[in-house]
Amino acid sequence: MKTFALAAGAATLLTLGTLVAPTSAGAAFQAFSTPSGNIGCYIAGGSARCDIRDRDWNPPPRPAGCSTMTSYGQGLTVGTHGQPEVVCAGDTALTTENPLDYGTSLTVDGITCLSRESGMRCTNADGHGFELSRQQYRFF
Repeated sequence: MKTFALAAGAATLLTLGTLVAPTSAGAAFQAFSTPSGNIGCYIAGGSARCDIRDRDWNPPPRPAGCSTMTSYGQGLTVGTHGQPEVVCAGDTALTTENPLDYGTSLTVDGITCLSRESGMRCTNADGHGFELSRQQYRFF
């Protein structure tokens, strides 16, 4: 498995095949997708978020704190510390750019996302995170 890391506060140039991701001091941000393009993610600002285009599962009921003016259940998110959550947001993390090869992981600010043929797995510094695939999602 290939593993790459970006650290906040360090100027870094990361190359993954055709992916070239420059970051500057204090501005760690990385957007990427699965090779299939069904899952798009980013890691930035101490959190990881992955959205999914096509899925066979339904999210849990919309929480009271999630405005009906936004989308709910299109993805999952986890911070550097703490438990993952279902996304409630009016934007998207979907991208087909910068595909992360299956079996390759990317770490930014203590959060690691691993691209697998079965989906995306993101884990934080506490060992909490999520697995996201067309068939299901799972928190751990």
